[in-house]
Amino acid sequence: MPYDVPEDQRYSCINGVHKLWVYSTDKPHSLISHTNPRTKIRMQGYDYSSGVWQFEAYGYVRSETSGVCIMQVFGSTTPHATTLMLRVYNGRLSYYKSPPLVDDIYDRWFRLNVIHDVDDAEIVKVYINGVLKFEAPGHQAFSEFLVKPLGRSLSYYGEF
Repeated sequence: MPYDVPEDQRYSCINGVHKLWVYSTDKPHSLISHTNPRTKIRMQGYDYSSGVWQFEAYGYVRSETSGVCIMQVFGSTTPHATTLMLRVYNGRLSYYKSPPLVDDIYDRWFRLNVIHDVDDAEIVKVYINGVLKFEAPGHQAFSEFLVKPLGRSLSYYGEF
């Protein structure tokens, strides 16, 4: 979240629903950061380098939101920084920038499951509403789940 904004102006958790939002005019998360504005949740204590791991969340992306990463598996072998990024551009949910996994993700709740099997062939699988949408090789990683703007839209908003 922006370093100059109180947490309750960019994050809330009510009845288990985490709401995160950031605006394109926000400052970065620290005074010395050179990144775009971002808001994120990292599941601390769940870093891994072996085994089978699953992330599950219900998400909602408003229609004016574009250029955001809604989830990533952070960490990778060189030259990559991440094993997986799920991004929304103009209503399309994609693995990085392509391929599109869902053509119209806007203004509706969806269930996201990501399974990372580090041990058996290093595979990452993405399910939307219980349907396998994508499968790809992974890159030995640890997990970090976030809402992070990557472009310059008017606003970014997600509920998980």
